[in-house]
Amino acid sequence: MLVCMSHAWSAEATLAGAKAAAVATIASAIPTLASVRMLPWAKANINPTGQALIVSTVAGMAYFIAADKKILSLARRHSFEQAPEHLKNTSFQGTGRPHPAFFRP
Repeated sequence: MLVCMSHAWSAEATLAGAKAAAVATIASAIPTLASVRMLPWAKANINPTGQALIVSTVAGMAYFIAADKKILSLARRHSFEQAPEHLKNTSFQGTGRPHPAFFRP
């Protein structure tokens, strides 16, 4: 069962990463191409290889960040659902003393 769940999670993370990469590609390509056409410094110093490197770096970063966030959120959600009841109570009850002895006024 765990293998099936991890396969579903990885497929879901791959889809989330692909969506993020597509959005990041468009979001980085438009300003990169516009700056190369309009700004003299960019026109002189950023060749087509540099433009492709900028766009692909942003897309790759977006893919891995989105996929990692999705995997972590799924793992966190499912580990909390399967945890024993005594571990689900995350409120801090304390020891009855408000401060350790060296913090007392």
